[in-house]
Amino acid sequence: MSDDKELKGPRILSRRDFLVAAAAVGTGIAGAKNLAAADTTSTASTTTGPLIKSASGAESAETLNVALLGVGAEGQVLMEDCLHIPGIRFKAVCDIWEYSQRYAQRYLKKFGHIVNVYEDYKEMLDHEKDLDAVIIATPDWMHAPHANACMERGLHVYCEKEMSNTLADARTMVETQRRTKQLLQIGHQRRSNPRYLHVVNDLFRNAHLLGRINHAYAQWDRSMSEDLGWPEKYTIPQATLDKYGYKNMSEFRNWRWYKKYGGGPIVDLGSHQIDIFNWVYDCKPSFVMAAGGRDYYKNHEWYDNVYAIFDYPTEQGTARALYRVLTTTKHGQFFETFMGDMGSLDISEVPNRGNWAWREEHAPSWEQWVKKGWLLEGGVPPAVAAAASKAVVDVRVSSEAAKWPLPVELAKPAHQPHLENFFDAIRKGTPLNCPAEIGYETAVTVLKVNEAVAAARKLAFTPEEFKV
Repeated sequence: MSDDKELKGPRILSRRDFLVAAAAVGTGIAGAKNLAAADTTSTASTTTGPLIKSASGAESAETLNVALLGVGAEGQVLMEDCLHIPGIRFKAVCDIWEYSQRYAQRYLKKFGHIVNVYEDYKEMLDHEKDLDAVIIATPDWMHAPHANACMERGLHVYCEKEMSNTLADARTMVETQRRTKQLLQIGHQRRSNPRYLHVVNDLFRNAHLLGRINHAYAQWDRSMSEDLGWPEKYTIPQATLDKYGYKNMSEFRNWRWYKKYGGGPIVDLGSHQIDIFNWVYDCKPSFVMAAGGRDYYKNHEWYDNVYAIFDYPTEQGTARALYRVLTTTKHGQFFETFMGDMGSLDISEVPNRGNWAWREEHAPSWEQWVKKGWLLEGGVPPAVAAAASKAVVDVRVSSEAAKWPLPVELAKPAHQPHLENFFDAIRKGTPLNCPAEIGYETAVTVLKVNEAVAAARKLAFTPEEFKV
């Protein structure tokens, strides 16, 4: 990247300058339009090279040049979802593993993206002069160095959660974002999911559908699995592993289980759902207690099962949330439940698990929300009602609650709306759904769980912990 101080003569406004300025004014699109009008002599890459189509065939008049840093399992998911978004041109991919490099290069070529391939992210940043943004999906311990370097180079960043496996490093990401004014979106993708937005903003915030929400429960159950292996011919040389800080190939492939690189299942899986607790309760937790252990995978460092209980000081009084993560059974898979004195609601990122609201018998009618289109027609299923009318009733057991389906579905891949929000923030100044500060608050909440397991006691949060 050239230094502006070295430029001779009048300075030409580049496309990236325009995009940075547009983002800096937030929703002040009028200012961005004035900048665009001034850019009459720019030779920006928007007008050069083949127009990249999305996987759906749609086109965008404004192309953003993007690099992918980290092409493991999550990086491949993000890459795939980006291909459904018009106007995204991949220019580079970076990974220390040749196997991932080759996969991404070949896959992207099928969609017309001719990319440069790098092993070292510093080399990528030095050589790629026309990037607008970088998508980071490397192991957690490298998120801060990678994100900070990209923002320092004037690039917007989409970084997968968790921000880091240490709060000290996560804090530097917030500080760098504030100083550079670049956009930093953290990958808690449920915050852009239209179903979750409808539930939180419409049903909870506006309609107060469940009354006072006192309790929440979420879980992620995953089947037993062997450690990840690798093709022998693609074993990374030990000198390369040493250079990038990995002890051996097995730890590189299974980094989530080791304390140097990640935070274990409670961070890898639980972050997504514990983030929703913070969002729904609209406050930070005051306490957490947790239990768990390394009971099954003896060769790993992190706990393979964790149960955590959070206290939330909401405006209506204390509320609690219970979270569990299991890695030896997929019995209940993953979902979130919110329970209030007027009803309860199940929600999940996948359509085949729940996504119903149940009304308590004493609660006001939900007919107005059906008419408004916020709920689908519900009630007690006729077959259930007929069976109940003939059954011998045990007075200790409540009758079946009436339930209403949620009307909003996600017809896109799970990460796509969150990526679209990020790219809209670059192009239009749209507010980010999970900026650095929110991502940091979630990191504080989640990383404390592992501390609570180790301490074997209830730990308190202080308001200062959530601030940078």
